[in-house]
Amino acid sequence: MPYIEVEKDINIFVQDLNPNAQKTILFIHGWPSNHNMFEYQFDQLPQYGFRCIGMDLRGFGNSDRPWEGYSYNRLADDVRSIIDALDLTNITLLGFSMGGAIAIRYMARHSGHGVSKLALVSAAAPLFTQRPDYPYGLPVSEVNKIIMHTYTDRPKMISEFGSKFFTSAVSPEFMNWFSLLALEAAGHATAMTAISLRDEDLRKDIQQLLVPTGIFHGIYDQIVPFASAKVMHQYIRGSILIPFNFSGHGLFYDELARFNYCLMQFLNQ
Repeated sequence: MPYIEVEKDINIFVQDLNPNAQKTILFIHGWPSNHNMFEYQFDQLPQYGFRCIGMDLRGFGNSDRPWEGYSYNRLADDVRSIIDALDLTNITLLGFSMGGAIAIRYMARHSGHGVSKLALVSAAAPLFTQRPDYPYGLPVSEVNKIIMHTYTDRPKMISEFGSKFFTSAVSPEFMNWFSLLALEAAGHATAMTAISLRDEDLRKDIQQLLVPTGIFHGIYDQIVPFASAKVMHQYIRGSILIPFNFSGHGLFYDELARFNYCLMQFLNQ
């Protein structure tokens, strides 16, 4: 079932690896990438008995690209459609960056339906942008520039955004591949989800989370500062904060082996 209909004539692409495993992880990718960003998790985790499901958010990767539907509410409803269509229960929901924000909204909006654990990786939460009462995150003006450049020179925007992603030295070939993942998205979806990143507020949502939650965050994150992870840890009851001392935003690759190990440790608790 590579495609699942979430609304009339709107289909979401899903990759399902090791479907007979007993422990399931549903991965929600970050902005502006797609499920293939988790390649180096998908390569390893099934060997240890995990079912790994990757979905492309609408407008990204191989999913359909409607003109509308890029609010966190609608994207969370798409996640619900995937969980229901695959009849998933007792899963771990893992969200990276914007995917983490969508995972949080899913848990609050759908009362954690089907989810027994939550993994927030470099999550763009509780806010992505600074506010008068929230000093962390990117300035609104900077995100406005990203949106403008998405509409005028998206390849350059992606290259500049990607240059802030990793702390470790990555090969030019890797960065080219990583940029190509983002270029697979629709331009309008990239811009409209950036607007959601800029405007959405998850401060009430994080107080509604009731499942064991692991917060994985790099201390050198230039996109979502480590202070945001501390705020989430403070307000998400029973959460654990796992800092990555040599990582930026892309901790899933900056400390690849440690991230996979810590993730599996959390999943097996």
